[in-house]
Amino acid sequence: MQKFDIAIVGGGPGGYVAAVRAAKEGLTVALIEGRDLGGTCLNRGCIPSKTLLKHAEVLDQIKNAQAFGITVNDVSYSIEAMVERKNTVVNTLKSGIKGLLKQNKITVFSGYGTVSENKTIAISSDKENMTIQAEKVILATGSKPFVPPLPGLDDVSYYTSDTIFDIEEVPSKLVIVGGGVIGLEIGCIFNRLGTEVEVVEMAERIIPNEDEDATKFLTKQLKKNGISIHTGTKITGFKSDNGKTVVEMEKNQEQQTIETDSVLVAVGRTPNITGIEDLPVKFEGKFVNVNQSMETSIPGIYAIGDLAGGYQLAHAASAEGIRAVQHILGQVVSRESIIPRCVYSFPEIASAGLTETEAKKAGYKVKVKKVDLAANGKAITANENSGFVKIIADEKYGEILGVVMVGAHVTEMISTGTAFMHLEGTVEEIESMVFPHPTVSEALFENAAAWMEKGIHYN
Repeated sequence: MQKFDIAIVGGGPGGYVAAVRAAKEGLTVALIEGRDLGGTCLNRGCIPSKTLLKHAEVLDQIKNAQAFGITVNDVSYSIEAMVERKNTVVNTLKSGIKGLLKQNKITVFSGYGTVSENKTIAISSDKENMTIQAEKVILATGSKPFVPPLPGLDDVSYYTSDTIFDIEEVPSKLVIVGGGVIGLEIGCIFNRLGTEVEVVEMAERIIPNEDEDATKFLTKQLKKNGISIHTGTKITGFKSDNGKTVVEMEKNQEQQTIETDSVLVAVGRTPNITGIEDLPVKFEGKFVNVNQSMETSIPGIYAIGDLAGGYQLAHAASAEGIRAVQHILGQVVSRESIIPRCVYSFPEIASAGLTETEAKKAGYKVKVKKVDLAANGKAITANENSGFVKIIADEKYGEILGVVMVGAHVTEMISTGTAFMHLEGTVEEIESMVFPHPTVSEALFENAAAWMEKGIHYN
């Protein structure tokens, strides 16, 4: 039986990052992956969606080129070519991960791992079955789309985020069940491809856990772009009718229906517990319970990423994987990081830290300032000046509690706000920093100056 210092079950952004970090620290590492290296993020999530979102963005820019004095005639696209390019991007990055693992002498097992309390892992694949032994184990099995038991759903065809990125034909109409991040990003893709998109969300607003100002602004822009949004609406069933799918729903105790040719179920994700069903770890709800070092109730067995709950984001899983390795090595474990949250819709939402509501509930005396991008020079030149930047800070000391950004490409800007919060910075420190001009990012400086009532372009 092969023995390793550490075995990691799951080769997604949590698992492979932990594997590389452990190997660089001199540990012998086994990585077990039953499906695809890179996990959901690379193969069925982050990368496919962002690739197709870029396609949709380019298509929209071409269609609206006249605003820049450019005339383009006979615009067309090929969904087959788009999916093919998406697959090329995925395979390029997957090859990169394989190279990293090989370079760091990590032993990769292709198969599904079943973990025992004594830290043996039975690996099963189509080719062979084997068992390995490890001193420590990290569970990084991720999550899968949650499909609720809605009446009639099994009788109609539907997509999930696992299947829609390999679509062969663009639907004329798409009903999206769920107004969360995944559903909205996919909705934006198909909206730009010419599909009539309707989003049905049971909560009173889309992305209900995000900053309310941001979600209200996004709702307004999505509707302006032609996406119909039904909030406070419950799906009650599905049925087929002459080749179409009828979506039955209820709002304010009134029954409504939508007829469509395609349905996407995007109501969230559930942890993938394949291989740990009989492992006696403690759970907290549907997630594996862990401490601050990501260790489970069984000493020496850790859980990270979507399996452990928290922010179900690739970069959160990577950070947790590193924290688990630090604990295994007896190093000082990094404090829990501020995790930036990104929605790659049109426009984008990027945020970090507390929302305004959360900050007030936490007992802070909060001062909030928001500045629009409408007057931002760089945003105007790009015809992308719809959005805002918002700072949420403690009024007494000016400590930054949260930053919210809405607009084109703000996901590339949020790290500045995250860095200040990571270093426990203040609004005054942002205001004293020189930002380049013209940039959209200088809106954060303008925001800080306005918060301090020293605004140049904003009061």
